[in-house]
Amino acid sequence: MPPFAGLATNPDPTRTKPDSNIVTVDVGGQIFQTTKQTLTLGGSKSLFSRVSESPFIDRDPELFSILLSLLRTGNLPSKAKAFDIQDLIDEAQFYGVEPLLVNSLSNPSQFDAFNLEKSLVLPLNGRDSPSAIATTPFGSVHVAHGSKITSFDWSLRRKSTVLTEFTAVDSLLAISPSLAAAGATDFSGLQILDLENGFVRKSLNWENVTRSGSTVQGIGSSPEFLFASFESARRNSNSIMVYDLQSLSPAAEIGHCEIYGADIDSAIPATKLNWVSGYGLLMASGSHSGPSGVFGNIKFWDLRSGNVVWEVKEKVDCFSDVSVSDDLSGMFKVGVNSGEVFFADLRNLGGENSWVCLGDGRKVVNGGKKEGVGSKIESHGNQVFCSKGGDIEMWTEVMMMGHSKKSEDGLEGRVFRKNSLGRVKDMGGSKITNLAFGGNKMFVSRKDQQNVEVWQSSVRGF
Repeated sequence: MPPFAGLATNPDPTRTKPDSNIVTVDVGGQIFQTTKQTLTLGGSKSLFSRVSESPFIDRDPELFSILLSLLRTGNLPSKAKAFDIQDLIDEAQFYGVEPLLVNSLSNPSQFDAFNLEKSLVLPLNGRDSPSAIATTPFGSVHVAHGSKITSFDWSLRRKSTVLTEFTAVDSLLAISPSLAAAGATDFSGLQILDLENGFVRKSLNWENVTRSGSTVQGIGSSPEFLFASFESARRNSNSIMVYDLQSLSPAAEIGHCEIYGADIDSAIPATKLNWVSGYGLLMASGSHSGPSGVFGNIKFWDLRSGNVVWEVKEKVDCFSDVSVSDDLSGMFKVGVNSGEVFFADLRNLGGENSWVCLGDGRKVVNGGKKEGVGSKIESHGNQVFCSKGGDIEMWTEVMMMGHSKKSEDGLEGRVFRKNSLGRVKDMGGSKITNLAFGGNKMFVSRKDQQNVEVWQSSVRGF
C-alpha cells in the first residue's frame, strides 16, 4: 500500500468538515488531530499541506508525532532523543519539511559559546591533515586536505570526497552547500568547484603586465561579491580581484601592485580577506617573515572608490592572525611575538595607538621566543576565539556598571574578559591549525590529525 493511501481519491467527507479547522488523520493506525494552520507551517510544497486529503498514511506514527510537534513549536520535543537522527532526516525529506528540521538542529542562533563541548569527530580519507575549513550558515562544511575536498552535509552524517587538480588546497570558501571556491599557492587560478557532481564549474585567472600565471593567496566574499587575492608566479606583482557572486564575472580590481626593487610593503599579498558589512569595507591583511622579523599590513578597501580608507603597518608585534567583527565593531589580532590578543575599535580607526592589549601587556614583544607563531583568531557573534597551541581562549566584551572611563577621543573605554571554553576533558591536544564556525557549531583541526573536531552546545531534542 502506498504511503498516502487513497490520496485525493474518494476522500472521507467526514474526515474534515468544510467549516471545521480541525484535521484528523490516521498514520500507521494511530489517530492524530491538528489544525489546518499547523499543517500549513510545513509550506505549500510540503506533503503536510495535503494530509487532510488522505484518510490513511502508511508511515511511522512515532516519527510523524515528532515532526508534527516540530510544526507546532519550531523545536523538536525532548522525546526526539530516542530516535536516530538519520530516521528523522529521512522522514522529514519524505514530508518535505527538511528545512524546518535543519533550522531546529543547526540554527546559528543556537550557538552558545559558553556551553560548547566536543561532540563529534569527522574522519577524513587519506593521510593529509586539513589545510582549510569552509562552512555554510546552517552547518554543512567543506574540508580541504591535500588535493582532496571532503564535504559533510548539515547533519554531518553524510559525506562525499572529490579530488581536485591542486597538489594541495590552501584557500577554500563555501559559496553554497554544494559549491566552493578553491585555490593554492603553487597552482595557477581560482577554481569554482561543483562538489556534488565533482567538476570544475569555472576557472578564474588574473594576469599581470608580463602575462605570467598567478596563484591564489586568499579568498573572501560578501552577499554580492567574491574576492580573490592573487600573486604572480614570479612574485613580482599582486592584486585583489572582485567578482560578481552570481555570474562570476569580473566586477573590479583593487590593490594592483607591480613590485620594483626593494619595495617590500607592496610585495606582501593579502592572505586573508574579510568583508565588514556594517562599514561596507573589505579588510585585506598579509604578513611576511624575514631576517629582521615578521612585518605586515592591514588595509580597509572601499569597493566603490577602489581606495584604501585606513591602513596599519605592523612591525613591532606583527599579527600571527587577524580578524574583524561587525557585532563587536572591532578588529582583533594575536601578536606573533607576544602571543597576546589585541583589540582596535573600528569607530576610531586611524587614531594613535589603535591597538589595545587584552592580555598581559607586560610581555616583551621585541626579540626572544615568538609565542604567537601559528596562532589563529576568529570572531563569531559577540565572542572572539584565539588558539594558543592546543587550547582555545574566548574573549567577550563585558559591560561594567558605572564604568564611564573615556579615552582622549571621547569614546567610552571597552572592557574584554577571557573566559573558559568547554569542558576540561575536551581541552588540549595537538596544535590547532584551523578554526571555523557554521550553524551552531565550531570546527577545529589540529596538526598531524586526519580529522575535524565538532564543538557544539546541546540542542533541544538532542
